[in-house]
Amino acid sequence: MKTILVVAGTRPEVIKVAPIVLHAKERLRSRLRVELCLTGQHQVLADDALGIFGLKADHNLGIMVADQSPNDVSRAVFGKLPHVLENVRPDVIIVQGDTTSAASAALCAFNMSIPVAHVEAGLRSHNVKAPFPEELNRKVITATARYNFCPTESAKADLLDESIEERSIVVTGNTIVDALRIIAENYELNDVASVHPSVKRPFVLVTAHRRESFGQGVENICSALRQCASLFPNHQFIYPVHLNPNIDGPVRRALANVKNILLLPPVSYLQLLTLLKNCELAVSDSGGIQEECPSFDRYCVVLRSVTERRESVDLGLSELVGTDTQRIINAVSRRLDGHDPYPRVPNPYGDGHAAERILEHLASN
Repeated sequence: MKTILVVAGTRPEVIKVAPIVLHAKERLRSRLRVELCLTGQHQVLADDALGIFGLKADHNLGIMVADQSPNDVSRAVFGKLPHVLENVRPDVIIVQGDTTSAASAALCAFNMSIPVAHVEAGLRSHNVKAPFPEELNRKVITATARYNFCPTESAKADLLDESIEERSIVVTGNTIVDALRIIAENYELNDVASVHPSVKRPFVLVTAHRRESFGQGVENICSALRQCASLFPNHQFIYPVHLNPNIDGPVRRALANVKNILLLPPVSYLQLLTLLKNCELAVSDSGGIQEECPSFDRYCVVLRSVTERRESVDLGLSELVGTDTQRIINAVSRRLDGHDPYPRVPNPYGDGHAAERILEHLASN
């Protein structure tokens, strides 16, 4: 029986590894022993995600410190994870995505000669500064990984372009589709009033928090939202605002008094999905929302100049507009005016069975 240690820290990581942990515990208990280790840098948000899936962590590094830098995260993971690895003695560790904690965990395991499996491998924006530091983190994990589980064929192609051995690559689909399938089986996600009593239909969901947008980019986004709110007075623009002062301060100064813009505090994941499922349109710089939108047949205006998730752009399910005010206004207007109907194409991020493929491969190799 193989022992697998799954390492996750942020809410998106927990959501994307949850189907793997659940499938292993429910279907493969005779072949795999899976333990979950939280790094703990986003404890409250991670607990929110664990609760949705009924999971508990087997280990918690507890590295959460206020205002910590990526270097602080790395230092804490390097200081605490080796002890867990020595006790568990896993045959494989799984890391997901592109966070600093994921890259640090992969390096820890590599330094201890423990094979690394990378879930969501191969995503590339080809710009090391956007997203920052995630693009470099992805490359660091790739350099350590024995198993590269790619969500799409284009992600596999990017790894092959980097001379990664094809035998290490398996295209599985993205586990976010698995997670949304599991959630849809247990939650209706239709009660928008439960998110906030002031929510009104029709509405546009907005999220923007990326580090590379701090400063002028945030100002441009706010200017575009003010003008969109004026152009579409019958639509509400709902913006759960990130607590980072580089976002919260400028957004509230620019938008707090706009009648049909509703600024909310950060919402739970189920509340976010409720808004996403019921919105007319998403406007976001989140890679996760870009992946989640196709599961709800929702178009995404992407507030980034480059994306590692080109599939939805290429299929016409999303549009890159950066933080250019006029491009944001134009994209939102075309959608709300009904000029660009949503394309009816298969979900480019998978069929909801990625976790099964990942675990079957690990159990057999």
